Amino acid sequence: MERFELIAPCHFGLEAVLKKEITDLGYEITLVEDGRVTFEGDAEAIARANVFLRTAERVLLKVGSFTAVTFDELFEKTRALPWERYIPRDGKCWVAKASSIKSKLFSPSDIQKIMKKAIVRRLQEEYDLGQQLLPETGSQYPLRVFLFKDQVTIGIDTSGDSLHKRGYRTLTSKAPITETLAAALILLTPWKKDRILVDPFCGSGTFPIEAAMIAANMAPGMNRSFLAESWRNLVPRKHWYNAVDEATELLDDSVEVDIQGYDVDGEIVRAARENAKRAGVDHLIHFQQRPVSELSHPKKYGFIISNPPYGERIEEKKNLPELYRQIGERFRELDSWSMYLITSYENTEKYIGRKADKNRKIYNGMMKTYFYQFLGPKPPRRKAGEKIEE
Repeated sequence: MERFELIAPCHFGLEAVLKKEITDLGYEITLVEDGRVTFEGDAEAIARANVFLRTAERVLLKVGSFTAVTFDELFEKTRALPWERYIPRDGKCWVAKASSIKSKLFSPSDIQKIMKKAIVRRLQEEYDLGQQLLPETGSQYPLRVFLFKDQVTIGIDTSGDSLHKRGYRTLTSKAPITETLAAALILLTPWKKDRILVDPFCGSGTFPIEAAMIAANMAPGMNRSFLAESWRNLVPRKHWYNAVDEATELLDDSVEVDIQGYDVDGEIVRAARENAKRAGVDHLIHFQQRPVSELSHPKKYGFIISNPPYGERIEEKKNLPELYRQIGERFRELDSWSMYLITSYENTEKYIGRKADKNRKIYNGMMKTYFYQFLGPKPPRRKAGEKIEE
């Protein structure tokens, strides 16, 4: 059985969450770097990783890695890689994205052009085409290239659209959090499906929807397609069918949960309901139009997990002290609860009125944010079948 190295990029600061996901799928981790986890797997792993991973941005099939400090060196070492192993005679291949950090070769457009020429030259030779152009009429094999300290790493994108595009979110709020980031942040907390979860700034519903999918054991990619489904030379169709069948067998959407999403904007709440319906978890979530000042809950030991506003526009910043003061007041009333907030607002702890027990730096795209963790008491130990005291 042919083995591959697979690279799963993720949000900076959340590599440990993705590493656990991959290990739980049964694959061996070979390398953990900033924003990337590399692991070993067969052709079936390509399908299963795309279908099951909640926190990866995409799954790349690693072609090779080498050092290059000149464009000649980049050309020759790219050409030396076994491209015919991955790309058929009629395959369409190009460098879709190149990034360079702390490297002598730093022009993405030049890197893209030179690597494309090197790949074409190799495939012309391997397929006895001479100077004849490659047909490029078949399946697509887009490349993603990373240069870091002159080390070049090349992967073929098996996912196509980013894995955060689950397919359920067509309507979003003004400052949405991605599905992959929301899932990773939930997995960073001790929340489990038998505990209450409330998002008082739910926006388009991403946190409640991802929590409901986790509770129902719903694979995030079971209802979408992936670029590598057309790669008959590498990933037989049966692997995709088997991965979806496995996901279907594991699904438990009759699970009982208490997941709630509030927002002050009624239009956004309606959009959240539509998104949840599209995800197949609307029956697991209660959405309601409600300001944070009215946040309350009769039950104990719940969780607030949210992405509150953090005033990207100047006119919004003046409202933040009062808003975060209200968050702190309502949280204090929920005296046995825990609260987890992702925000870039630098005065979060000051206006909430409490120092966070833990604080994790996370990059949301290019924006530096912090995941503030205000920990409540643990619920008393329960016997099997016994409910938490309310």
